[in-house]
Amino acid sequence: MRLHPGPTAPATTPDDALPASERVYAHLKRGILDRTYPGGTLVTEGEVAERVGVSRTPVREALLRLQAERLVELFPKRGALVLAVSDTEAHDVLEARELVEDWAAPRALDHVRRLLPVLDEHLAAMRRAREHGDAAALVEADRAFHEAVVDAAGNAVLTRLYGTLRDRQLCMGVASMDMGRARQDRAVREHQALRDALAAGDREAFVRLTRQHVRGAGDLLRGVREEGR
Repeated sequence: MRLHPGPTAPATTPDDALPASERVYAHLKRGILDRTYPGGTLVTEGEVAERVGVSRTPVREALLRLQAERLVELFPKRGALVLAVSDTEAHDVLEARELVEDWAAPRALDHVRRLLPVLDEHLAAMRRAREHGDAAALVEADRAFHEAVVDAAGNAVLTRLYGTLRDRQLCMGVASMDMGRARQDRAVREHQALRDALAAGDREAFVRLTRQHVRGAGDLLRGVREEGR
């Protein structure tokens, strides 16, 4: 367990108009997901309050929300420990993601007219990110693409669950943000194939490609995680 003060908050940010607890929550969650606060980091209320420029009360409120999302564990009078992802949890997260997307894929096809323009936007964002060599933006657009499909399936509980699964995936410490050009090209090609199958109304192909894509991504993440040990 290690202390980590985290990044110094900029003087002006897009979050400035938010309530104090929301600003703290956004600051901490960004830091956890991009691993500025890696697993095993002890975050203290005083340090966060000083960096975000708020009192300790909104910090406590934000930490309670993050604990409910299983991103931190609170220790009274000490702070909050950022929870690392164990090998068992990593396996469970990837397996659960596969199950949710496998369930959502055929149901999303019933909402093609509404879903397709959204996927086109995310696919365009992926292409722009690839052209600019912005792997982090590509990962964000990739996530938004899949979340749109799951959301279209119409189960709010599974949509929320899927969001938490992707959060935990980011916390695994794998090198998804450092993907090379070949992996970026492959990601764009596979999402284009998913979009095309959906546009064609080919239920069998869309379900099959979704399953292959998610399993392939999971296998890649498992391999990168093992190499990083």
